[in-house]
Amino acid sequence: MHQARTTCPYCGVGCGVLARLEGDRLTGVDGDSDHPANFGRLCVKGSALHETLGDHGRLLRPRVDGVEVDWDTALDTVAERLQATRTAHGDQAVAAYLSGQLLTEDYYVANKLFKGFLGTPHLDTNSRLCMASAVAAHKRAFGADAVPCSYEDLEEAELVVLVGANLAWNHPVLYQRLRTAKSRNPLMRVVVIDPRVTDSCEIADLYLGVAPGSDARLFNGLLAWMADQGKLDRVYLEKHTQGLDETLAAARGDDTTLEAIAADCDVDAERLETFFYWFASQLHVVTLFSQGINQSSSGTDKANAIINCHLAGGKLGLPGAGPFSITGQPNAMGGREVGGLANQLAAHMDYHTPGALDRVTRFWTTDGLVPTLPEGPGHKAVELFAAIERGELRAVWIMATNPAVSLPDANRVRRALARCPLVIVSECVADTDLLAYADIVLPATGWSEKDGTVTNSERCISRQRGLLPPPGEARHDWWIMVEVARRLGVGEAFAYRHPGEIFDEHARLSAFENAAESARLFDISALAGLDRAAYDALAPIQWPVTADAPHGTARLFEDGRFATPDGRAHLVPVRPRGPEQSLSPARPLRLNTGRVRDQWHTMTRTGRAPRLMNHRAEPFIEVAPEDAAAQGIEDQQLARLSGAGGDYVGRVRLSRAQRRGELFVPIHWTDQFSGTARTGALFEAHLDPVSGQPELKQGAVALAPLAASWEATLLVANDLTLGGEIRGDVAYWARIPLSHAERWQLAGHPGDAPDWRTWLAAYLPTAPTLWSEDPDGGRWRAAGIAEGRLHWWLMVGPPAELPGLAWLTERFAEAAGGEGLDAGRRRRLLAGCDDGAGDSGPLVCSCHQVGQRAIVAAIREGDASVETLGARLACGTQCGSCIPELKSLIEESAEPRAEEEGAHAFAKTQPNTIDVA
Repeated sequence: MHQARTTCPYCGVGCGVLARLEGDRLTGVDGDSDHPANFGRLCVKGSALHETLGDHGRLLRPRVDGVEVDWDTALDTVAERLQATRTAHGDQAVAAYLSGQLLTEDYYVANKLFKGFLGTPHLDTNSRLCMASAVAAHKRAFGADAVPCSYEDLEEAELVVLVGANLAWNHPVLYQRLRTAKSRNPLMRVVVIDPRVTDSCEIADLYLGVAPGSDARLFNGLLAWMADQGKLDRVYLEKHTQGLDETLAAARGDDTTLEAIAADCDVDAERLETFFYWFASQLHVVTLFSQGINQSSSGTDKANAIINCHLAGGKLGLPGAGPFSITGQPNAMGGREVGGLANQLAAHMDYHTPGALDRVTRFWTTDGLVPTLPEGPGHKAVELFAAIERGELRAVWIMATNPAVSLPDANRVRRALARCPLVIVSECVADTDLLAYADIVLPATGWSEKDGTVTNSERCISRQRGLLPPPGEARHDWWIMVEVARRLGVGEAFAYRHPGEIFDEHARLSAFENAAESARLFDISALAGLDRAAYDALAPIQWPVTADAPHGTARLFEDGRFATPDGRAHLVPVRPRGPEQSLSPARPLRLNTGRVRDQWHTMTRTGRAPRLMNHRAEPFIEVAPEDAAAQGIEDQQLARLSGAGGDYVGRVRLSRAQRRGELFVPIHWTDQFSGTARTGALFEAHLDPVSGQPELKQGAVALAPLAASWEATLLVANDLTLGGEIRGDVAYWARIPLSHAERWQLAGHPGDAPDWRTWLAAYLPTAPTLWSEDPDGGRWRAAGIAEGRLHWWLMVGPPAELPGLAWLTERFAEAAGGEGLDAGRRRRLLAGCDDGAGDSGPLVCSCHQVGQRAIVAAIREGDASVETLGARLACGTQCGSCIPELKSLIEESAEPRAEEEGAHAFAKTQPNTIDVA
């Protein structure tokens, strides 16, 4: 066995990973203690990376028009059809839609191919959905898309403000760094500003539960308060900025009394004043902001309102100070470096950058091949798919993302894709919602197979190394595009044989004509000219990386000089605007969306690791108890949300952390995992006018109970297939991968309770061997056993009656003749647990698979702290993501409460149990 260093492919923290390899198998992962992002820590998603690998469910061969073909045929067809589209409709009838999952080298080749040699500006990325507003705000304020801070600033700060960023769930390792820093510095304060009480509040000294969309009003109010209290840094403002007077005038366009600001933000005035005082009085302030700011129809203004306050107080360019945009994807920043957005060229040059078009054209000219760069920006993500629907774009190549799920008005996106004459999809997973619309499917490599670089939230470039051979005929994205370029007759410009050669060209372009008098901030010239060995050994390093800073640059703007023409930062006037999606009697509730702790995007990776499915197994709707009661909905009941473009069905979770009149749903579920749980279908396509980023945090919906007459849980062995298409025959379904079986959570249409024996015969190959029924109560349990193996297990009744499924799931792994299915244990199958098997309850700690009931029992036995629980059960000792939930359980368990009846009670009172074996 040996270890290899690589980088995690999930969030923008960019954690270093040590992969344990045995031959061609990756057997486990650990955090890399030498990586500056995580120093050895991994979250539960990162620690389960090796569990997401394998050939099962992977795309293994190219397909053209639904037929598997060899690579030459696929590549020839791609080139022929792209060229035919250009000939018939012009260069700008072709588009590409990329992803922050791509490596920088893949991104670079795509941008060069489409903008440089296909001549179309219509190349954009799903980073448009998460970071575009921060990018635009950085450019307006600093003159460049440059995050000024480093993670170490969290350890240097005296005040850390989290705005629209649930760090505990979305960036868990960074949250643990902050938590540790706070424990070491008793003077540090943390403020959380968020409509929801999230797990990040566990370390908060102050929480402001603001009204959704009121962030710009709050930070404009802070700026005016600082001015009124004499808390502006007049020396810094005079030497290094411009625009203060206009910006203050805009802020004072609204009533700036504390009472008025508090009323507009729906927070307590005294608590608001405390935040204002803390921010204004402390120099070392870091404000972390993420999707809660960016995913708005005024996200750029909100980000600039935050930046304005830092500039006005001189809280920037210092250790422990600055506005810090936390990236959502592993390589959103790397994609921006090479021109992955529709308004960019490459190397942080834009279409409006003086001389940029000519400069990039000359740099990319090779052996007489002159690129034909477009004159101006192309369609941004949402506009791009609208142009496809209108017929203006006739071909689109989509790589490593799923716009059929993630974009707003997602059903309209699907209609556009269905109309598009040519849809090419590069993907590594065999089953995604997007593939149904693809004319050409190209199997791409995934994490552990891809080789290149990524850039995290603090501008740190890290190597993501290829460790395993690609499965089947999967190929690297850059290689696929190089081969298409060769077939289009421009291969000389794409003569790359290794990603290191692409990186070298990228580094040289960053330095090309990057003179001091017109310096571009993005400069990695010191990394140009690396040979293969040096590229392979590249250690994490923060850009800029130049002759003057060969070891990288931790913090930007320390000298007070910015990347604007006059060298000054610009305060930007902001007038707050509310959400574009208006509430109405038909849709009276405000909808918020986000990630959950153990899942990533559309679950193409995390859905392959069964233990990551346990914390939140089904799509859910988080609701304040009063709002649920108004609709006659109880906790754990199924309910339907109705939005502008479609519906969403999930299981209700009552939560006091949710403000009244507001709901929260997760973004992860697709048609591969549930029938009606795509959040993109709920949102109208309202865009920020500057960044083009859609409003995905302030939707408008109606809530109603789902009309269903029965619920059931069905477990089916992994090596068996259902005999019919169960999805269309029920009112609700969710598919939940387990270690040795698949769990199907089902609910039936009103008045449609089936005859269960007939129903089972329609879908399952094995007849019921065991069953127990209670016709009056509508309860039914059954199991199918054949040749000594458990094939399936069914419980008709609400899932609240389920036992913990760990013991039952293991029974699916027992082969014929095994000890587990002898006569004495067969009857225990209906209960779902053995006599000595404890039901651990809902999962809390995914790292060590520790359930709620086990934790509560330990608390009641005296382990009433996170540390003692960790010593006994190991919960909270690995990634730490469950620590806020552990603390909540400790607080809740301080008061005795009635024990819930579990599976053992059912096992002792089984009525009418039949064993036909």
